[in-house]
Amino acid sequence: MAEAIVGGYVVPVDGDPIDGGTVLIEDGKIIAVGTASDVDIPDDAELIDVSGCWVLPGFIDAHAHLGVHEEGEGWSGNDTNEMTDPIGARFRALDGIDPYEVGFDDALAGGITSVVIKPGSGNPVGGQTIGVKTWGRSMFDVVFREHVSVKSALGENPKRVYGDKNQTPSTRLGVAAVIREAFTKARNYAAQREHARSEGKPFDVDLTHETLAKVLDGELYWDQHVHRADDMVTAIRLAEEFGYKLVINHGTEGHLIADLLAERGVPVILGPLFTTRAKVELRNRNMRSAGILARAGVKLAITTDHPVVPINFLVYQAALAVKDGLDPDTALRSITINPAEMLGLDDQVGALKPGLDADIAIWSGDPLDVMNRAMRVFVRGREVYTFNEAKGEGVVAERRYRES
Repeated sequence: MAEAIVGGYVVPVDGDPIDGGTVLIEDGKIIAVGTASDVDIPDDAELIDVSGCWVLPGFIDAHAHLGVHEEGEGWSGNDTNEMTDPIGARFRALDGIDPYEVGFDDALAGGITSVVIKPGSGNPVGGQTIGVKTWGRSMFDVVFREHVSVKSALGENPKRVYGDKNQTPSTRLGVAAVIREAFTKARNYAAQREHARSEGKPFDVDLTHETLAKVLDGELYWDQHVHRADDMVTAIRLAEEFGYKLVINHGTEGHLIADLLAERGVPVILGPLFTTRAKVELRNRNMRSAGILARAGVKLAITTDHPVVPINFLVYQAALAVKDGLDPDTALRSITINPAEMLGLDDQVGALKPGLDADIAIWSGDPLDVMNRAMRVFVRGREVYTFNEAKGEGVVAERRYRES
């Protein structure tokens, strides 16, 4: 049965806001968005009156370790880094995610319905990322894009990890070299594979090379963990050498080369912004970076890097970026349509638009005002979070199997 969310201030993100707008949903998809007179609501549709509230697409955190780095679990719940092989392209975040981790509930409270979960940054090549919804009973339910990108790292983290092991790579030179060697081997592997196919001969599959070959073919994005400006230039140089689709992750010093990033068309997933300068790479972190990057013409997303910053603080980071110069419309885009576009997810999520998933958050008011909160959250058209005003707490739809 169709449902119609009516009476609210609808912010589609990819179009103009609609006061007293209507969002029609059916079978987990958005069917129509418009004014009350524009949308033909079926007679049997359930009406959801949200008068006085704002209606937005569910937010997206484009870089998080939700479910692979569980809060308060110590080593037992931390599966972000398989730091035994510097080229871990065959590793998959999918295989380490616990969808019952408390962070998923926190995400819903913050109006977040989609997350790109990534391995960590201990390896030059950390592994494969995945797009998930923030509500579901198992990984069969939550996955909406199994293959998004491959996580890679430059800078302090991999050189420290392998330097402590007295093995390559222990310097920035070494980190870049092992990435370059890995892509060279993957390119050679792909050529040998195609030759074997053309000859009708058997060929031994290598999962690491297969994954990197997909990056070279443009099937997967390259999510580059990088903080320093000089390391970002290395990331661009490597991407141009091998021709893959680069997305800068963190980008702490991105404001120092904002013009270069804009000229090269390199998008940036910026953050986390609520951290101390805990290592040398972060010495130039500041809240003005978002505004500087956006004004230079860089496509911008904002991340919590959960659990570095609690995932429900995503919108607060955007709000404080506005305080320090980021345009409010761009701030909303940075946690909705921008991350969806930069990782090829905009055919499913990121806006209130016919054909996209019915991931919708009803806010008490403008979400960039920290006094407002997500009141109701829908994932694929199902209401999975409700804020109980009487009790002052959120209620999440049951995930676990219960005997009747």
